[in-house]
Amino acid sequence: MPPVAAPPADRLPDGFAVRLDPRTRRRDGGAALLGGSPLRMLRLAPAARPMLAGDRLVVADARTAVLAGRLLDAGLAHPDGPAGSAGPLEVTVVVPVKDRTAGLSRLLAALRADPGTARCPVVVVDDGSAEPSAVAAVADRFEAGLVRHDAARGPAAARNAGLRAVRTPAVAFLDSDCVPSAGWLPRLVGHLADPRLALVAPRITGVPVDRPGWVSRYEQVASALDMGPFPASVAPRSAVSYVPSAALVARRSALGSGFDESMQVAEDVDLVWRLVEAGWRVRYEPAAEVAHEHRGEPGEWLARRAFYGTGAALLAQRHGSAGAPVVVSPWSAAAWGLALTGRPAGVAAAVGVLGVATARLARRLGRPGQPPPVGLSAALVVRGTAASGRTLARAVTRHHWPLTLAACLLSRRARRLTAAVAVLDALLGWWPHRRAIGPGAFAAGRRLEDLGYGAGLWWGALRARDVRALLPGGPGKV
Repeated sequence: MPPVAAPPADRLPDGFAVRLDPRTRRRDGGAALLGGSPLRMLRLAPAARPMLAGDRLVVADARTAVLAGRLLDAGLAHPDGPAGSAGPLEVTVVVPVKDRTAGLSRLLAALRADPGTARCPVVVVDDGSAEPSAVAAVADRFEAGLVRHDAARGPAAARNAGLRAVRTPAVAFLDSDCVPSAGWLPRLVGHLADPRLALVAPRITGVPVDRPGWVSRYEQVASALDMGPFPASVAPRSAVSYVPSAALVARRSALGSGFDESMQVAEDVDLVWRLVEAGWRVRYEPAAEVAHEHRGEPGEWLARRAFYGTGAALLAQRHGSAGAPVVVSPWSAAAWGLALTGRPAGVAAAVGVLGVATARLARRLGRPGQPPPVGLSAALVVRGTAASGRTLARAVTRHHWPLTLAACLLSRRARRLTAAVAVLDALLGWWPHRRAIGPGAFAAGRRLEDLGYGAGLWWGALRARDVRALLPGGPGKV
């Protein structure tokens, strides 16, 4: 794998501010914080509690810098401007393109019309277009530099070629089928005030379509590129485990030699995970938005989902269980396995398993001289088990649907259970978007997307002769 740089030892600068995530909860009179992804409890030392009397912490010395950094890394808090304005303002935009001259023209026009990017240097990398003169004409019209590959070498190689041409402290990668919203870049660059921040990504929305079909309507609300409405620390096995390379802003010195050019898919996930493994921070900032022209033709869209699925085997070869399709604790797995027997004894045993897990967690969370927090522990166990159940149900229709199909051919009970899971999963996924799309269109998109991704996942594993991308993982370090 291409090496990335080591992060500096520099602490967060004075004036850098963080604010607790609204979903973070205080416990024990403010002595502990509960939240983040994966869910965790952070106990504050007596000296740290006065520093976080409110929801906002401003770095003023080494001690507050350490606390702010721990809150960021735990996902309990997020950077809070405007202190981030101290980040490097000089950014070069790199745009890889192949043949898509109309999209390139639209993107460059948007960059030049936005005061935040109007003066930014732009490097267009033509990755073997059939009509290079057309790409060159567009780049020239918008005063962009041009790097050309005579033959297509793939998106990773194109971005790396642009990266080598960059001389500014920061680089922004934008795909040619994107249209950034006004002010997107300053919102992202401000995060680079954190010296350990290597990369930050905006929210990817959909370019509006005049007459959207059902695929376009589904993509507008459930695109694989959209990481959701909440800011997040990005890391494997967290709520936001990666960010797509359609739009990224990075510290140039952190990237080393950049993307892995041997990967034609999942090269963005690989880069993010290599940066995190090296000790860098990676963030997702939905306050900045970049629109993406989603695929609207069902066949093309489904093929793309299968293509994405093939990348899991490549990631497993490089990062082991970091990308496990199912992450579940032994306690939750045992409880669900017993409950799904459908027998009263199995259900009773599942309740017993959860009771033991609650007692063990209460002992871990307890404080000397105080009764164990049984209520809190029970709530956490139930919450974790419910989340595990949804993960397992998702695997039934997505990652491991070939196994589900085999079970359905052999068992009537498996068919009934699978049908129930498929319907419930679609309804739960549709409900937050019920004002934008009907349940039928959403359910069709959900099920077909899962079939496509799962087919690609299994094909990639078979082609690589490596089953690690299909195996479940446990919580904890990867």
